Amino acid sequence: MVTAVFTKLRSFALECRRVLTVTKKPTKDELMNIVKVAGIGIGLIGLIGFVLNMINRIVFP
Repeated sequence: MVTAVFTKLRSFALECRRVLTVTKKPTKDELMNIVKVAGIGIGLIGLIGFVLNMINRIVFP
């Protein structure tokens, strides 16, 4: 039983190491694009929520 746990942990550690070696740090331009897209998405979701809230307040006072 203990051997199975250590085998799973070792396998997990090897997978984590493999993922970390494949990934790379984003450049400043890539990071700014990610931030812009995420900000637009958050703003759009907030705007939709605001509009639905205002419609709800107008229809059901």
